[in-house]
Amino acid sequence: MNAPASPLVQTYDAAGATPVMQQFFEMKARQPDALIFFRMGDFYELFFDDAYKAAAALGISQTFRGTHNGQPIPMAGVPQHAAEAYLSKLIRMGFKVAVCEQMEDPAEAKKRGSKSVVRRDIVRVVTPGTLTEDGLLDARGANRLAAVAVRAGQAAVAAVELSTGEVECFLVAKDAVAAILAALAPSETLVADRLLSDEHLAQTLKICGGLIQPMPSALSEPQASETRVKRLYGVDTLDGFGGLSPAEIGALGLIAAHLEMTQAGKLPALRAPRRAAEADVMAIDPATRSSLEIDRTQGGDRNGSLLAAIDRTVTAGGARLLAARLARPLLDPHAIDARLDAVEWFVEHRQLRERLREVLKGSGDMARALSRLALGRGGPRDLGCLRDTLTTGRALAAMLAGSGDAMTSPPAELEQAFHALTPSRHEGLAGFLEALEVGLGADLPALARDGGFVAAGVREELDEARGLRDDSRRVIVGLETRLAAESGVPLKIRHNGVLGYFVEATAGKADPLFQPPLNAVFIHRQTLANQVRFTTVELADLDARIAQAAERVLAMEIAAFETWREVARLLAEPIQIAAEALARLDVAAALAEWAEDCGAVRPTVDRSLAFDARAARHPVVEAAVRRAGDPYTPNDCRLDAAGEAGARLSIVTGPNMAGKSTFLRQNAILAILAQAGCYVPAKSLRLGVVDRLFSRVGAGDDLARGRSTFMMEMVETAAILTQASPRSLVILDEIGRGTATYDGLAIAWACAEALHDVNRCRALFATHYHELATLETRLAHVSNLSLRAKEWNGDLVFLHEAAAGPADRSYGVQVAKLAGVPGPVVARAREVLDRLESKTESPAKLDELPLFAASHLAPAPSPAAPSRVDAALGDLDIDGMSPREALEALYRLKALLKT
Repeated sequence: MNAPASPLVQTYDAAGATPVMQQFFEMKARQPDALIFFRMGDFYELFFDDAYKAAAALGISQTFRGTHNGQPIPMAGVPQHAAEAYLSKLIRMGFKVAVCEQMEDPAEAKKRGSKSVVRRDIVRVVTPGTLTEDGLLDARGANRLAAVAVRAGQAAVAAVELSTGEVECFLVAKDAVAAILAALAPSETLVADRLLSDEHLAQTLKICGGLIQPMPSALSEPQASETRVKRLYGVDTLDGFGGLSPAEIGALGLIAAHLEMTQAGKLPALRAPRRAAEADVMAIDPATRSSLEIDRTQGGDRNGSLLAAIDRTVTAGGARLLAARLARPLLDPHAIDARLDAVEWFVEHRQLRERLREVLKGSGDMARALSRLALGRGGPRDLGCLRDTLTTGRALAAMLAGSGDAMTSPPAELEQAFHALTPSRHEGLAGFLEALEVGLGADLPALARDGGFVAAGVREELDEARGLRDDSRRVIVGLETRLAAESGVPLKIRHNGVLGYFVEATAGKADPLFQPPLNAVFIHRQTLANQVRFTTVELADLDARIAQAAERVLAMEIAAFETWREVARLLAEPIQIAAEALARLDVAAALAEWAEDCGAVRPTVDRSLAFDARAARHPVVEAAVRRAGDPYTPNDCRLDAAGEAGARLSIVTGPNMAGKSTFLRQNAILAILAQAGCYVPAKSLRLGVVDRLFSRVGAGDDLARGRSTFMMEMVETAAILTQASPRSLVILDEIGRGTATYDGLAIAWACAEALHDVNRCRALFATHYHELATLETRLAHVSNLSLRAKEWNGDLVFLHEAAAGPADRSYGVQVAKLAGVPGPVVARAREVLDRLESKTESPAKLDELPLFAASHLAPAPSPAAPSRVDAALGDLDIDGMSPREALEALYRLKALLKT
């Protein structure tokens, strides 16, 4: 994803620029590859090349303002109040945006001199991986910034979710980077520029999507990286994070360097890196993720994905955690069982689950609110989110303690979550929550500078200043009434940011105010088309007192906000732990809700090599079928890489549309759900942990790399054959279909043998090459399965049942008929098929088949009437003829040929 090129590329000399343009040039020099959002009052304005780019990308007007070196300055602008929407669009298009804010009030600038300009500075650089604002983020999806580093042949992938403070680090082999990045799905990936010369790694980064951000290689050097990571976390040593390898430090160093640049020195509230090795999570390559549609369909839509089908979460944090679990299923049966225990407990405690889910609906996105506060972007509403969500957590913990349903102790995962949600267990957090409950008002503004968010009765001096401010305003109303009565002129006292308070009268009735004796009281300030404005000594004095009181009120409120914000930053860790606890409760309760809705059961996950699914169903397809009011046909699948409890490799045959692909995907999805800690839609499932999941179901061209569909198929198949282990699960669909029939059969046959003999993994192999069915008798651990179909009154009926044994035929012509292929074409296909199937030798000689003797769109010809020769031959009684009679008959036939 790259930003569009500018329609006009120009460079400008800062010499001779106005003070404001000098500021712009300074900011542009600091961020030359970013669009500068330059704050000018109520607008963000863009100049020169930035104006051209923004106008083209946003569809806004591009104009000119002033001149520079005798040339008009291109300018485009967006209102400050609508800036988030424009920012979001630019970031989605791949731009980087530097936000340059006014750092002081214009009145303060004027104190330095009438020609002084407002001081401005870049407060942040917005990139896809560093978004924190709710308006720019998907509340139910993660937004990760990732980094890749390689040291001594070993790779590390680090990722930070800046909006929640979560940091992860993976130490993997170079060829496993693709699987980790595919699981993380980062919005932006940092990589040392020297690594982009590695074609394989460069293609991996491209496949995984998101913005690829090259970084100077020096930034990933271990020594410099270690210094930056220490600075990021505010620590003197990294020993507390475990023995980080040089590659891990390099990846974290790239992230630290990027955050220092984009956050203008503000330190985010980050958790310690959670480290994982390649052996901790199931490896799922990008092609497999795409074909199984785990969190997105192949069209990029969330609806229709596995995640959408099972998601019953009621909080944003819960939705993100569920997506993360599906993206990275676990390999440790004990950790998987801990998650399943939590789901089972909520299945058994239905009433408590329903009450808990109802309370959870009132919680906010505490993790993201905390992140904004730590970065200086938050406001009173974010403090309100912390207050309300911590209160919700306290209520949930109390609910468990006082529940009659909780006679049996909850499992460890839930016990830890309830513990983390009890503020009294953390003295600082309890005091902070109490301060927010007492100090924050009910109706909170988005920005602290809007004021009015500190509750009355909290600070005596604040209440006094508010009283003075509000009493003065009441005095204004009284003064207005008295001045109108004394002058006899209908007038109003109004206020604006330039004049302050002023007396206003219509132009037609203001004349008496210019005449003695009233002109001694009313001092003329401004004349407009329809109004005339005045002031008085009394009003000017009152204006000053009101302004001072209002300024004092706002200053005290902002001071209170900054105090609370700093306390929140210092308490970041227990707040983040509480946010994660809420998410865990939400996920466990939501999965229990889904399990009850769809009749899912708890799987048994162990370290065997078995895969034994009974009456299993595809959750996404089943949901669609049920919406249409139709039943879903469940199916069994038994595999065992050890060849003891089932076949190692099953050859799956059957007609198109019978459900082979659904059957294959269904069993792969069961493995993902089980190892993610979810119940599964089946009567039962016993699963030996799957270390790597491979799915080659469907393929397309890769035109950018010059690869055909068949080439892509072979590349993906090669990856499977070189990486699958006895603990892997492989599903293959129609290998070899993109080339000549016998080439394809040969490739499919050899791949099946390799999976059985070399990889020795659990595998489902769907094919239309019925010759592969003979492998059941040739190889020790192969079985045949077929998806059944029957012909009924000339039509084909799909049963969607997986049964033992191979399919008797492919029914391709019948499927073509169902698809609406014209009748004459179907009839011709039947004729050709009959001739092909009647051949006794193989292969059939295609030059003996007049396939194009008639137009493929013409009606099938009627049988021709028998010729005279044919009729005469039919009348001959060969067995009863004498030799002479036979000779005479031969002469008659010859004569008939001549006539």
